[in-house]
Amino acid sequence: MNIPFLDSWRKRHEAARGLASPRGAERDPEGLAELLSECELLRAHAQSAGVALDDSPSSLEALDQLQPRWREDPELVPWLGNDAGLYLGTAVVRTVPGAGWWVRAADGQPVVRLASGREIDVVEAGQAWAADGAPQLSQLYAEVAEN
Repeated sequence: MNIPFLDSWRKRHEAARGLASPRGAERDPEGLAELLSECELLRAHAQSAGVALDDSPSSLEALDQLQPRWREDPELVPWLGNDAGLYLGTAVVRTVPGAGWWVRAADGQPVVRLASGREIDVVEAGQAWAADGAPQLSQLYAEVAEN
């Protein structure tokens, strides 16, 4: 997402944490994982629906079952989709051996890189999920976990 004031905030925040470049992510992978796992909007929506997000594959299944009331607010969809993608990535990174966050040098987009070298654009997947419900987060997780 390209939102100017957020980009400025992110650059300051990431620079302070040493994450402003892909090399910064390599130096502090735990810091990057912590930053990307916040997903406050998604966590608030899930909590209000009685769903506890514990970064597990089963919580992805619970998210897939939520009533998509957010689709009634077109301004909310991209924000929630971004969080859903980051949450999916968090679940993958925390449970799939060899998976880790990576920041693409070309566009600064966080992606999940698997041990095989395959990159998963989880934010794109989260955007599609928030807008259309497909792919389901749990289904994408299952596909990623198999590789």
